[in-house]
Amino acid sequence: MLTIGRVSVDLYPQQSGVPLSQVQTFAKSIGGSPTNVAVACARLGRRAAVVTRVGNDGFGEYIREALAKQFGVENRYVSTDPQLRTALAFCALNPPTDPPLLFYREPRGPEMNLRPENVPEIASTVPVLWTAGSRFAQEPSRSTVLSVLQKRNRQPHTVLDLDYRPSFWDSANQASAHIGQALQFATVAVGNRTECEIAVGTANPHSAADRLLERGVSLAIVKQGADGVLVATPQNRTEVPAMPVEVVCGLGAGDAFGGALADGLLAGLDPVEIVTRANAAGAIVAGRLACADAMPTPEEINKMLHQNQINQAEPHG
Repeated sequence: MLTIGRVSVDLYPQQSGVPLSQVQTFAKSIGGSPTNVAVACARLGRRAAVVTRVGNDGFGEYIREALAKQFGVENRYVSTDPQLRTALAFCALNPPTDPPLLFYREPRGPEMNLRPENVPEIASTVPVLWTAGSRFAQEPSRSTVLSVLQKRNRQPHTVLDLDYRPSFWDSANQASAHIGQALQFATVAVGNRTECEIAVGTANPHSAADRLLERGVSLAIVKQGADGVLVATPQNRTEVPAMPVEVVCGLGAGDAFGGALADGLLAGLDPVEIVTRANAAGAIVAGRLACADAMPTPEEINKMLHQNQINQAEPHG
């Protein structure tokens, strides 16, 4: 699979439950949703690469080396921006379920400068291409990635993660226009209720799924937090329950979900089975601290699914 999008160095506080002003020490890891999705897919045994940009600095060197040596992700498409610094993101584990991120991307993240020459030809033909709504926030990234999607011409599997980050956009209306435009080239769309509202104008899961399918996607996935995930195709729709977990850090759970989703698409699994496995992957990472480093193996996903079956079979009360 190939992902296109942002990368950052994420800095995680080693003291939980306190504001950033009281944190004493941090640990660094690779971050950025599309990059984490590639890492998650590689952890599941797939060949994965990411198209992104870093700065000409030590953090950029760390990202390039960690992707290849630590996570098994192809790094040849990680280009260097000569003027911008590698993006940073500080995480405050307060609250742990939805920890706020403080982005250091001034004046912009290097990957917003993605140009056609930074994107390999294989983007038009890879079995799974994954990109995110944030790609369309600024030029030249917007036109570059839109051109890639147009060339694919809805070849399976072209995945659009609706991925709405308000701080990246001038307005919600601007995000709606550009993310909505990209939908016409996607075969799979995935997002939470807020992201669906930005993309198609409604946060109601079933209405959002209807509108995504009307835009021409063949698989619409609407995340509903503790209420589970709605999986919709033109023929069927199913509510897949969430898996209970004691949350350590909510960051990265969606990326683990994405990696397992890509793995399931590559394996040709039924959509409900794909999302069931993706839910398990997300639950595992929600119970861990960090994103890329926390991505599960196939054995860990199978163990989580098995344990969940046991828990459901046990009598309650």
